[in-house]
Amino acid sequence: MSDFVKNADENIINFKNRLRFPANFDMLDRAVRIGGKKAGFFFIDGFVQEDMVEKLMQFFYSLKPEDVSNIDKFLENGMPYTEVDRADKYERVITSFLAGVTVLFVDGFDEAVLIDCRTYPMRSVAEPWKDRVLRGSRDGFVETLVLNAALLRRRIRDTGFSMEMFNVGTRSRSDVAICYIDDLVDKSLLNNIKERIKKLNVESLTMNVESLAECLFEYKWINPFPKFKYSERPDTASAAILDGNIVIMVDNSPAVMIIPTSIFDIVEEPDDYNFAPMIGTYLRLSRFLFTIVTMMLTPIWLLLIQNPELIPSWLSFITVSDEITVPVIFQLLILELAVDGLKMAAVNTPSLLSTPLSIVAGIVVGEYAVSSGWFNTESLLYMAVVTVGTYSQASFEMGYAMKFIRVFTLCLTAVFNAAGFFTGVAVGVCCIIFNKTISGKSYIYPLYPFDVKKLKRSIFRVRLPHGKNN
Repeated sequence: MSDFVKNADENIINFKNRLRFPANFDMLDRAVRIGGKKAGFFFIDGFVQEDMVEKLMQFFYSLKPEDVSNIDKFLENGMPYTEVDRADKYERVITSFLAGVTVLFVDGFDEAVLIDCRTYPMRSVAEPWKDRVLRGSRDGFVETLVLNAALLRRRIRDTGFSMEMFNVGTRSRSDVAICYIDDLVDKSLLNNIKERIKKLNVESLTMNVESLAECLFEYKWINPFPKFKYSERPDTASAAILDGNIVIMVDNSPAVMIIPTSIFDIVEEPDDYNFAPMIGTYLRLSRFLFTIVTMMLTPIWLLLIQNPELIPSWLSFITVSDEITVPVIFQLLILELAVDGLKMAAVNTPSLLSTPLSIVAGIVVGEYAVSSGWFNTESLLYMAVVTVGTYSQASFEMGYAMKFIRVFTLCLTAVFNAAGFFTGVAVGVCCIIFNKTISGKSYIYPLYPFDVKKLKRSIFRVRLPHGKNN
């Protein structure tokens, strides 16, 4: 049973009342006559290709009455555009209209005609500032879902590649797309995610992909290590899909979510594959080393400072040479906060003032901080190494997970000495080992369950498979 009647005037009045047209300056309508019948166009300013609408209207003016005798004949003979649909329910018509689709009512039709000639304001597909590479593709995802889908389709020309669309949010009605290759994906995980999205009861996805993650995956957030990977690079997302993973895209978000994700997937970066295997292996092993150093350097140094008898003679230079006016643990904790403060200041500082900010930060945190007695040079040195190691991670979530474990271990070491240090290390290791991916599998696969071929590919940059048997 259709929600509309065959009287165009009544349909137009009801449609305007439901959308509160007088209160919305950007909702436009245009009354025309098509084949001698009254018709009404509705579109949102800024979402429509005006030149395309003008061309359609010019064509409609040339139609004869027999071309619009019914909706089937009109769509067959009187509609030159390709992306056209019909709908007989107000909910679907209103949702499509608010998404930018042009709506057409024609006298004598008890259905609305949906013409998808929309366009969205968007930035260029420039390389994302966080996921930069030394060599490789220089394009990145944008806030428009259709364009992001085209970037993936350009790279994956496989008949099994699918992108299913869902609508989430009773108020925002955000578009969500699930991307996968049918014969490679884990079907049980795929069906599970689809069901969760369909049953999702939320007003809006305020923060886009992050809001969707929090709504979909209800787990204990006390474990800081991320369960999924974000990326703004189409080549990274395409590689994940070709590996059998699922990529979830949300309209208005330039970042996509890759699941399931293990710790090896998060540490991996595109530059590993943009160079020869030997160079890629070096980059990957260096990143692994930096990950360990970032988590363990300052806690180990604090432990040795508190127990100087454990320091061998060849490492005597690591001791604090100057007088300690502020306890070392407080120096390290203050520097942890200072690094985050500088990071937030850098994000919020206009580009014209970035150079003065760097100079001020270098003077205050460096020379003046030491000469005033607040910090020792050794504390600044080791925190600088830790900061460099943190920035070597492309994943913000992974960087902060390492930071939380490091600060936790520092506090335990300061209070309980060696026992606290080993307890902090054990907690960090347990957070990694006993974490689970979204699919319920081990977070440290292929270490557990052990898979020698996968482990080799996870640690070393091996040659891509090729040949007759691959």
